[in-house]
Amino acid sequence: MPRRLAVLFRTGTALGLAALSMVPAAGQEGADLLIRGGTVYTGSAEPFTGEIAIRGDRIVYVGPKAPVRAKRTIEAKGLVVAPGFIDPHAHVEAMLRGNDPAQRLVLPFLMQGVTTAFIGNDGGGGTDVAKTLNPRSGAVGINFATYVGFGPVRMQVVGEAARAATPGEVEAMRRIVADAMCHGAMGLSAGLFYAPQSFAATDEVIALAREAGRRGGFYDTHLRNEASFDDGLIKAVDEALRIGREGAVPVHIAHLKLTGEKLPELGATVIARIEQAQAAGQIVHADQYPWAASSTALSALIMPRWAQDGGRQAMLARFGEPETLARLRTEMRENLRRRRGPAAVLVTSGSADVRGRTLADIATARGIDPVDAAIDLLRAEEVRVVSFSQDEAMVEAIMRRPWVMTGSDASDGHPRMYGSYARKYAHYVKDRGVISLRDFIERSATLAADRFGLEGRGHLRAGAFADVVVFDPERYAARADYVQPALFAKGVDTVIVNGVVAVEDGAPTGAAAGRALPRTPPPGACPR
Repeated sequence: MPRRLAVLFRTGTALGLAALSMVPAAGQEGADLLIRGGTVYTGSAEPFTGEIAIRGDRIVYVGPKAPVRAKRTIEAKGLVVAPGFIDPHAHVEAMLRGNDPAQRLVLPFLMQGVTTAFIGNDGGGGTDVAKTLNPRSGAVGINFATYVGFGPVRMQVVGEAARAATPGEVEAMRRIVADAMCHGAMGLSAGLFYAPQSFAATDEVIALAREAGRRGGFYDTHLRNEASFDDGLIKAVDEALRIGREGAVPVHIAHLKLTGEKLPELGATVIARIEQAQAAGQIVHADQYPWAASSTALSALIMPRWAQDGGRQAMLARFGEPETLARLRTEMRENLRRRRGPAAVLVTSGSADVRGRTLADIATARGIDPVDAAIDLLRAEEVRVVSFSQDEAMVEAIMRRPWVMTGSDASDGHPRMYGSYARKYAHYVKDRGVISLRDFIERSATLAADRFGLEGRGHLRAGAFADVVVFDPERYAARADYVQPALFAKGVDTVIVNGVVAVEDGAPTGAAAGRALPRTPPPGACPR
């Protein structure tokens, strides 16, 4: 039989009646789908060769030999069978809400085996959570949950000014967050790295995060600083831990990383800080994308935050003030140095003459200083950039921590949208042995499901939702890179979402079986 998955349309008779001791037998009602002969990773047990039976949207049997007849059998010999992967940090809102049914499938995720994603991260989640969870655009390919974002909340009440919120404004923002939680938000997401969220003091964030905690939610944070200079990351982690303690809310640190210099030493300190908090009883976890380069807007990368007071138009006006511009050039040059210089900044959007070129190359071509090249780009439009400012040893050190789950931070122009899960397996499991295959699967599916309370997801067991990925351990790998960031991963043969085959024999079926996953607040937390 060829290595790729053979899908057989036939009725099979299951002969064995034994099941794993922790999984009940399925009974004799029959199954819609049987996955047979693969190496099964359940999310909570050692792998074994066996079978999974699915009826409707649920798994009805996991064990050595299913005691049911199946309408359809998938032969998975030589392949890995795992719970569908869960991405806790994904910027795919536009895809899920798009008018194009093909776009709403979110194929960059399905082709890697990702069946569930969280949106609204980095403080960007809209305040109308009910609308987000019930889009009118149509069916979607993956399951999704959403945060309410500190950015839209603050914009709605305070605006873009660099000032503290008044007590009345804090109260208004608290009401917005509470309402969003009662309509199914996962929690409050903040992006304190980004203006205007960066203008908020810690106490303001604590007040809002407390509303999420009271309703069983989480505080998800893009830290205020991720850099090594001036102990920026350490201070930012301490702030996040304080928000969690005083807000009585679990903390999730988005895309944990360290940029700049002296990375291994400072990174060890950051990891120790988090684990000390965990040892003291605080709930803290994180996600990580498996790349040594980040992606963000050029203004966020290079502009000082004071220059963004008032929004984009106010920032552009400052370029026309000679004294202010002189100060800006000095601080922008220092920010660029801290990011390892203009040759380490790749522009990934904008006009054809800049897209795919480093800031150093653009400056050379125009015969100007790199800072002036950045100013020219910002005057024309906001562009996205990839910043090569991380240390590979630090990526691996973070990856080894058992509380760090896989995430993508998916965004256009960076290969992490199309290849994060596949790259983590191929590069860090198969090639480098940083973590085991079982660890990869459990940190890519089970850890997120368990920590975020996604009932029925992240495990292969009877009664769970049938979100399943079947991949070839020899072929599963990312094809996307920094030059061609929009190439589908290879090696995934089958993906099942809520019992529906979404990827078959390595190709999408067009099925859109994803669901919104609203979070249910505890009894009494919300008015009726």
